[in-house]
Amino acid sequence: MNNEQCNIEGKIQGKPVNAQKSYHHGDLRNGLLDAARAILEEQSLSALTLRAVARRAGVSHAAPYRHFPNHEALLVELGVEGFQELRQNIVEAARVPGPESDRIANIGAAYMRFVAKRPAVARLMFGSQLPNREKFPALAQAADAIGNEIGAALHDTNLGLAVWSAVHGLAMLVLENVIDLGQRRSGLHVLPSRAEILVRSLFSTKRD
Repeated sequence: MNNEQCNIEGKIQGKPVNAQKSYHHGDLRNGLLDAARAILEEQSLSALTLRAVARRAGVSHAAPYRHFPNHEALLVELGVEGFQELRQNIVEAARVPGPESDRIANIGAAYMRFVAKRPAVARLMFGSQLPNREKFPALAQAADAIGNEIGAALHDTNLGLAVWSAVHGLAMLVLENVIDLGQRRSGLHVLPSRAEILVRSLFSTKRD
């Protein structure tokens, strides 16, 4: 696509045109991912097509295929990114000094904070939209890293798995509106503090 074509497309969409500049700087891939994230969070997973991503990024419909051979590859990349971001949140939460119960509560709050901030990504990461996970080692490794990180933070693999299961189950019940922790009235931003209280209560019993 030449500059004139790019400008015409941008005018039609009513958006500033910067995709051509990004492409010349070798940043087309990140531009496409930015567009995909925006579509996912602002609209829905069903709206996230390669053609829609191209329109949002202001590039030709063929441009995404330079980096993502198909729709599934794009979803996998977004999933891997999500797991990496969640892992980093857990790492930071576990650094806070204190007893085990505090670390568990901090991890639970960090997990729910991620889900509240990026609900559509969370659904993608753990949902049925990625049925062929075994074909993508990077995705499997990124998912495994969540459990490993929680187990390492608590110095107990089994406890880590239990904490992950508890907070994740809570997060999914909230996202699907099966239970109400105050999000229906106040919004998802209330979830981290509510999750912290519940997880602390669940794991407060002193273990042998």
